Amino acid sequence: MGDQFFTALGLPLRGHWRTRKPRLTGHLHQYGTECLIVDDAHDLSLEHLMLLKEVTDLQYNHPLGLCLVAAGRGEQIPLKETLDQPDMTWLQFRRRLDKLRPFCRIPSHTSEEVREILVALEGVYQPLLPQLNLRQWTGSIYTWLTHPVLDPTHSGRVTMDYLTKLVTTALEWSYVAGETEVKGETLKKAAELLVLCRDTLWIIDGDGSDALIEGRDRAKPTSANGKEPQRETVQESKQQNTTETVETAKEQAQTSTSPNCTFSRMVIPIDPKRWMESSVTLVECPLCGRTRSLSPVKGVLRFPPHEPRKIQTEVKGKRWSATGKTDWDVVGAESK
Repeated sequence: MGDQFFTALGLPLRGHWRTRKPRLTGHLHQYGTECLIVDDAHDLSLEHLMLLKEVTDLQYNHPLGLCLVAAGRGEQIPLKETLDQPDMTWLQFRRRLDKLRPFCRIPSHTSEEVREILVALEGVYQPLLPQLNLRQWTGSIYTWLTHPVLDPTHSGRVTMDYLTKLVTTALEWSYVAGETEVKGETLKKAAELLVLCRDTLWIIDGDGSDALIEGRDRAKPTSANGKEPQRETVQESKQQNTTETVETAKEQAQTSTSPNCTFSRMVIPIDPKRWMESSVTLVECPLCGRTRSLSPVKGVLRFPPHEPRKIQTEVKGKRWSATGKTDWDVVGAESK
């Protein structure tokens, strides 16, 4: 931590910490430091906290504040157990907390804050993607990340964890593809996978193929229908996964020669009783609209690998579909 303070002040890291430590307070005084902000403070050790106390113990000719930014869960207040210890050290530490607001909470991020974060990320990644313009997708990203699966309390806030996962995944795909910017379609695809595979367990086997184990409470996204990303949202599926599909030899061969739809190999969460009573075996991919006739294997349905449809024509006929819905159901009429 001491080295990080020196680096933040733009000072060289010469000599042993024992010789540099006494100079730290002098540098803080010289540079007129007004506040020390420590991120990930929930990971601080007792030694780190003691150093912070020692640094802020000294008298400066200007106010020196300390802000500890920590992550918490539920109603738990990070570091409170440590600061509530009866030792005089922690009693003195507590006395320095703000009189009215010692503990503050930031309930994730609003749409405007998401835009500010995207602007900051542009500056970080533009050396790799020179024409990067993430801020133009603020509305779409905010809509995707406040989906009920990712925001179950309907707070209307976006967590930094999901935001960074979505953006960095799309950035990685764009960089590998040799592009100079991130397209809306790439961000939308990353958002769909973030919702769809949130509780998915993948098995990496030696045969070169990835097997999927169904997760709980997986949601189904809407199909890509060519509209603007701002109007695209992903749909939630509250059904648990119970079914699996059979892959044909032809479909397996396609997986090694052409890019597949991201719904390939996904479990179809249709209750076996409903499946049998319907007498309908045709299933529509909720992402691209391609249909396949499926049959359960060990009571599990899985959509086989397939290429996405190039032309989005209307799908007709009686079939199982989750497109634009939050659950699978039989739609359409019998072909005449």
